[in-house]
Amino acid sequence: MSSREKRGQAPFSGTKRRRKRGLSPFLATTSARPLTMVDVARLAGVSPATVSAVVNDKDGVSEERRARVREAMAALDYHPDQIARSLKIGRTQVIGMVVPDISNQFFLEVVHGIETEALQHGYSLILCNSGGSTEREQTQLSTLFSRRVDGAILACTDSSSAYDGLIRRRFPLVFIDRVPVGFTRGAVVSNNVQGAYDATRHLIDLGHTRVAIVAGDLRLSSGVDRVEGFRKAMQEAHLPVREEYFRRGDFQLDSGYRGGQELLRLAEPPTAILSCNNKMTLGLMRAAGELRVPCPGRVSVLGFDDFEWAASFSPRLTTVAQPTHEIGRRAMKMLLGKLNPASADPDTPPDSLIVLDTELRIRESTAPPPAPRYPT
Repeated sequence: MSSREKRGQAPFSGTKRRRKRGLSPFLATTSARPLTMVDVARLAGVSPATVSAVVNDKDGVSEERRARVREAMAALDYHPDQIARSLKIGRTQVIGMVVPDISNQFFLEVVHGIETEALQHGYSLILCNSGGSTEREQTQLSTLFSRRVDGAILACTDSSSAYDGLIRRRFPLVFIDRVPVGFTRGAVVSNNVQGAYDATRHLIDLGHTRVAIVAGDLRLSSGVDRVEGFRKAMQEAHLPVREEYFRRGDFQLDSGYRGGQELLRLAEPPTAILSCNNKMTLGLMRAAGELRVPCPGRVSVLGFDDFEWAASFSPRLTTVAQPTHEIGRRAMKMLLGKLNPASADPDTPPDSLIVLDTELRIRESTAPPPAPRYPT
């Protein structure tokens, strides 16, 4: 016999049977107006204070009473007023995130890492896509502020000082992937310099001397850092960075396609190309296919970013893998540390710049350069 039956009350299973035939008198009186904790308390046979304690996950309520309250909430389809709750506790338990390109698998993987960590700490996520537009990004940030999010994670649209105001107002903010110039107090990035260096070094070690690059957006720290790593490896090998082998893209597929067309149509085309992100690599491979330039037979291709499709290509792509999930996870940990410094993760200080290692994954799209067409 259940505890409700011992007290002479009908078990909830009977309530469920009555709802199939029609609303009970109690449910009928509550269906035409917004539900409150008082309604839940009446149905569960407890006080409103007990319902409040269960909703706010406070101690001091027995498991039996918690079960009754939750069963009543389910029967009434009651959902706590989060706005009222946030006003009471001074927190919304919501964070905002703005990314420049939600269609890019890199950002999808980062978002997954952020959301996984956020849910473990009771936070929800509002995701905005700036489309790479600074104006749109500012509008979205203003919207997030007006919704009183507790903090934000941002992949910024440029590396200028446009974010100084946000930083000065001490709004909890963490940057990922790209950071404003000189900013070191709350960001999680990959080691883009080392990743591009390792990639270029791999091509040089295969014997390539005519090495080209399809660079990303040089207004962004990630674009600049990858070019720096490329130049460093070339200089150490005493190889020139030829002007015609340097193509500036914007991290989008079309710029990779244009860069590939221009490079592979040269009278003396490169024998190896470093592409600075996944979408430009797709465009570059499309250009090589249309021009019937075999890879790696006539040109080796190495791309920044590694995802499932990289190993499904023909040839399977050699790539620089970024720790996308870890970037997201650490960024959320950093933001939590800014929101509650007393419980900050010692491995993720809230006002630090965390640089995570990349990994060179060698597959089939890189090989030694082709033999000269004509003997010298």
